[in-house]
Amino acid sequence: MRDRGVIYTGLLVFLGIITFPMWHDWAAGTTSRGPDPVLPAQEKQCVAPLSTMRTSHMQLLMDWRDGVVRRNVHTYTAFNGRNFNMSLTGTCLTGCHTNKADFCDRCHNYAGVAVYCWDCHVDPKLARRSAK
Repeated sequence: MRDRGVIYTGLLVFLGIITFPMWHDWAAGTTSRGPDPVLPAQEKQCVAPLSTMRTSHMQLLMDWRDGVVRRNVHTYTAFNGRNFNMSLTGTCLTGCHTNKADFCDRCHNYAGVAVYCWDCHVDPKLARRSAK
């Protein structure tokens, strides 16, 4: 029981180190928020509500892939009744999110997510450059 002071000191140092990011943000008056992707200016409505797209866009894209490749379905009817071509490059990246670096890469890099979309799809900007 003679080590009680050392143990308490060690616990306080440990708690200080673990909670340092929280205290640092509080002292600086900032928050640890994720990146804000650049939303498209020309379109006001996405194929799904914003909250759904933030959490489940990959599921939507996989459903589109399965529909096009396995069931030969090429049209998606959105929640508001609008029809969209089920195409990552043709609908999403060409129509709305034209800058992959400002939109896709910003969040995926922040989250440390390695996407495999580009194993099959071509970034529209790269395709335009190579065509010139």
